[in-house]
Amino acid sequence: MSDRIILRAGEALVAGGPPNTASEPEVIIGELDGPVGTALATLTGDQVVGHSRVFALLNTDIMVRPVTLCVSKVSVTENKYTSILMGTVQYAIANGVLDAVRAGYIPKEKANDLGIICSVWLSPGVIQAESVDHRALFEIQRKGMTEAIRKAMTNEPSIDWLLENQDKIVHKYYQMGLDGKI
Repeated sequence: MSDRIILRAGEALVAGGPPNTASEPEVIIGELDGPVGTALATLTGDQVVGHSRVFALLNTDIMVRPVTLCVSKVSVTENKYTSILMGTVQYAIANGVLDAVRAGYIPKEKANDLGIICSVWLSPGVIQAESVDHRALFEIQRKGMTEAIRKAMTNEPSIDWLLENQDKIVHKYYQMGLDGKI
């Protein structure tokens, strides 16, 4: 897999754990000397209030490779949300990146040449939650990140699968709207 990786995109949804632990990362992966590198640098230097952009860290001062920028999908306004997003979730994303390298989804020899932009979703419900299961949140977010990378790097779902299944799939929230639940 020595060919250039210009831009790959993937997403994953991992749910089924305790309340407020679902993971739904969307990733863009590509060479740092291409459009992904330009986007990563631009996003890093162009911070937006409520949508912090931070590198995925194992701990303060320990950034993972490939360099991974976490961008919040939800406006961050509460300290509790910020602490969980920039703590447990950021740590989980960092581990998910390393898991993807270990699994071979990202070639180890490209770890210094690729960048990842991850749109991160953390349920806003964590703000009101009396308690948050941080172990479950960590494991689910970690798994979500690894799966999003896997799907990006393997181009899943394939266009053939999408065309074959297009009429069999109904978006969950569209169906809820049809059912009068939204």
